[in-house]
Amino acid sequence: MRKINIFDTTLRDGEQSAGVNLNLHEKLEIARQLERLGVDIIEAGFPAASKGDFQAVQAIAQTVRNCSVTGLSRSVQSDIDAAWEALKDGAEPRLHVFIATSPIHMQYKLRMTPEQVVETAVESVRYAKKYFPIVQWSAEDACRSDLPFLATIVEKVIEAGANVINIPDTVGYITPKQYGDIFSFLKKNVRNIEKISLSAHCHDDLGMAVANSLAAIEAGATQIEGTINGIGERAGNAAIEEVAVALYIRKDYYQAETRLNLQEIKRTSSLVSKLTGMIVPPNKAIVGKNAFAHESGIHQDGVLKEKTTYEIISPQLVGVQSNSMVLGKHSGRHAFRTRIQELGYSLTEEEVNRLFARFKDLADKKKDITDDDLIALILDEKLDMYKNFYQLCSIQVQYGTNQIPTAVVVLKDGEGNDIQEAATGAGSVEALYNALEKALQIPVTLLDYRIESVGSGRDALAQVYVKVSLDRKEASGRGTAQDVLEASAKAYIHAVNRMFVIEKMKEEQALAAQ
Repeated sequence: MRKINIFDTTLRDGEQSAGVNLNLHEKLEIARQLERLGVDIIEAGFPAASKGDFQAVQAIAQTVRNCSVTGLSRSVQSDIDAAWEALKDGAEPRLHVFIATSPIHMQYKLRMTPEQVVETAVESVRYAKKYFPIVQWSAEDACRSDLPFLATIVEKVIEAGANVINIPDTVGYITPKQYGDIFSFLKKNVRNIEKISLSAHCHDDLGMAVANSLAAIEAGATQIEGTINGIGERAGNAAIEEVAVALYIRKDYYQAETRLNLQEIKRTSSLVSKLTGMIVPPNKAIVGKNAFAHESGIHQDGVLKEKTTYEIISPQLVGVQSNSMVLGKHSGRHAFRTRIQELGYSLTEEEVNRLFARFKDLADKKKDITDDDLIALILDEKLDMYKNFYQLCSIQVQYGTNQIPTAVVVLKDGEGNDIQEAATGAGSVEALYNALEKALQIPVTLLDYRIESVGSGRDALAQVYVKVSLDRKEASGRGTAQDVLEASAKAYIHAVNRMFVIEKMKEEQALAAQ
């Protein structure tokens, strides 16, 4: 069995998904879960992009010890210096440096000749090797590059010290056979290719990211890059969970394996979905809620007689448990704390106490508290970092089929002052958001509003995701409550507070620069 390294870029390429904006605490939660999942490399961000990105990469590198943490860098010395400062305390610091190699990128974006691109690539790798024990070099838009030129530049950067060569399908253009042929071409035409590991990074613009990744493995790639749930720019990246389970189920064919703990897949998928606000489609392979559902009578009959008739993947393989522990109003603090630890969350004693009080309050209203409910409460507790801005004190909404919906809201600002406003709207949510906008006295535009239930039943928690804009700046927010309107108000306030946090960080950066 060949070992395939998993390079997870959820926190870098995944966060570049439209509308996704993770803060430091959320990135750390995802990084810890990726470590539990067993990925080999976590691409934590682009350190030179912003102070926030630098701090996140640095914090993740200092926290994660069981896998390598890397950061992205252009072929610029200042980018490489910033990456080293952020990553130097990691267990295995590595750099991911790139430059475009396709004619269209070299001519129109870089405005460089092929010779200049080769020189820049070699210089950047050589410079990076002064600091980093492992340097990964990527040929951006490799799949639309001239193959002899690609072979030349790959050979040169290997001579300069590159340890991993990544061949990205940056725009999701190539087909599986063509992609495999590129790897075969490089193996035949790059004389020092045996010194390095070949990596595949595929985008899903034509829906072939996973198929292309598997084709690369067949052609000799030993590292696959992707994201959890396949999130990422435009149509997203190769879904790590799909590649890993395909290798496991069809190991007879691929003769390759990863070190992923497959039972952590569902938990990782759910965490990424909740923190990014990107809901997993029900028909999504491996982690969609319909992935193990059987509607057809013929299928149901077959599964009841022998599961393998229609079920090639067992739910338990990827961590979908039907017998998860259920807590209730009689559950004690010890059982509560133990379950939180089993779910993989580390909270301070103060956070546990606050969360336990909220758990007891919810248990009085809801008979059984499932793992999904607990995770929603935990993530909601993480929003408390914005308490220095606006807090929701109360809402009151009047609605009737023959009445104009009216909402009254009471907020508390960062200085402890109460703000009360009322407004009407065409519906309850619009009335509520109109009242909040009046209370905040800022022109907030609602760009997106989504709601989903946590669990099932009449007493299920509601989880609302929103995206708002203010002065052409966008922020996302989420809120959880038993009442849909309360969850809606929390999500709105969360998004606005996040916007204030971002602006405050920018002001602090500007002052520091002075």
